[in-house]
Amino acid sequence: MPNENLRKLYVDELKDLFSAENQLLKALPKMANAASSDELRTGFEKHLEQTKGHVQRLEEIFASLDESPKGKKCVGMAGLVKEGSEVMEDGFEGSVLDAGLIGAARRVEHYEMAAYSAVCEFAKVLGQTKHASLLEKTLAEERQTDEQLGNLAKEINSQAKEESSEEQLDSFPAVKKTQKRAA
Repeated sequence: MPNENLRKLYVDELKDLFSAENQLLKALPKMANAASSDELRTGFEKHLEQTKGHVQRLEEIFASLDESPKGKKCVGMAGLVKEGSEVMEDGFEGSVLDAGLIGAARRVEHYEMAAYSAVCEFAKVLGQTKHASLLEKTLAEERQTDEQLGNLAKEINSQAKEESSEEQLDSFPAVKKTQKRAA
């Protein structure tokens, strides 16, 4: 059957997403704890709750397919999570760290949007309209999260630029004194 190979690919990609979402369940609390911005921390916490819902939707799809969601590790998400961890370990603080966290989170969101978009198309072709609906709901939430991160980035990146400028002045006390006298 021609559908059988596409169904296998569909299930394989769903397993990849299941692994990705479960990796995020572990990473998001760490990102929330590292964030200095209350708004960013709240955003990560909200997305953690959404991610739990994403896992539940995937579990519902697996149950209807009579398949196990386990058995695959999403290496793409593992790499993205590792990059996010590196941002937290690089010694950045305040808004600069927050800017790095947003960049890492947006890469994750784009990865997820691409993956959910692909499996959603598989579901449609395979006649799995209920699956497609569940996957589209998750895709919409991922897009919304990315948009919120983008809006937050504008403010936080500006703050990070200011913090960076202040840090440079702090490393040159004579310049700072001159600027204070001039003001």
